[in-house]
Amino acid sequence: MKRLSWGSALSVTIATSLSLPAFAEFQAIDDQAMGQITGKAGVTIELETQVNVGRFTWQDEGSLHVNNLSLSGQGGGALDNMKVTLDIAGENEVLEHGFSEIARRASSGQLAAGSNPDIADAVAKYSVGGEFGKAFNSGDLVIHIGPTDSGDPTSLDDYLTAVDFQLAIDSVVTEGADGSASLFSDILLNGYVGPTDIIVRNHGDETRLLANGNQVSNSELQIDTHFEITDGSLNWDAADVILLFNFAAVSIEGLQIHNRRGADTLGHFGMASATAKLSSGTSATSGKDGLSIHDVEFRADIDMPVFRMGEKSIGEVSFTDFAITNTSMMVYGH
Repeated sequence: MKRLSWGSALSVTIATSLSLPAFAEFQAIDDQAMGQITGKAGVTIELETQVNVGRFTWQDEGSLHVNNLSLSGQGGGALDNMKVTLDIAGENEVLEHGFSEIARRASSGQLAAGSNPDIADAVAKYSVGGEFGKAFNSGDLVIHIGPTDSGDPTSLDDYLTAVDFQLAIDSVVTEGADGSASLFSDILLNGYVGPTDIIVRNHGDETRLLANGNQVSNSELQIDTHFEITDGSLNWDAADVILLFNFAAVSIEGLQIHNRRGADTLGHFGMASATAKLSSGTSATSGKDGLSIHDVEFRADIDMPVFRMGEKSIGEVSFTDFAITNTSMMVYGH
């Protein structure tokens, strides 16, 4: 028997939490009043939170446990100084996206575009008809996450380090009839969250074909984020990397994930980046319907100054211009 009840429960909890205040004052409105609402500005949420999960379990014939997960600010305080803006776009409406705030500051003279190629790239990428951001289609839901207070407006570093985070997980364990096995343990990651965008594209019932032949909905969830890990550690007890490299009994300390060197840095301001699109889809190979995860990209430089096999260090390991591209997945039950 297969079930993933935690995700369903979380969805219900979030939906209930968001809806209760609204229903407390819920009143029907007529067409004239509805027309006056159209075109109003979006919503801004200043967010401060700390997330703790004692155990997340995926139960199949066996089970997978994620034990004692905590997401907070660095040092264990609240994850704060985050501003979330939500807008439902009009046709060709320009809304904040990516590093558009940097482009806005450069245009006003607060930052010098000529001295930094990333700033110049942001100005070229996010300047749209006298506004700064990205043009969207009518009905697109646009969620942008950035800092509430980014410090000195002339300081690029203040902006990039405005939102800090800490992710801690005690262990990731599989369990079955023959016992249990630890995949990862003692995970601790500290770093910074850069601009993050979550877009729900509104294209009705339109579909399209991917290069691999899968048919997917044009109404999709798009995720685009930048981040940096400044100090991380973990034990890689028994796991594969991209099904090729087995890193069993590996311990990593001083982990850094960024994008500050190599030939792939432009436009990233030294931060690692990840993008993906999610929608319903149908596999061209199996004919199965499921969740399509496509146009996946991850770009980073990775440094592991302390890399142990067992008790002995084998020295420093690093990757430059590490990129995962042209990646698609179709996920369905069996």
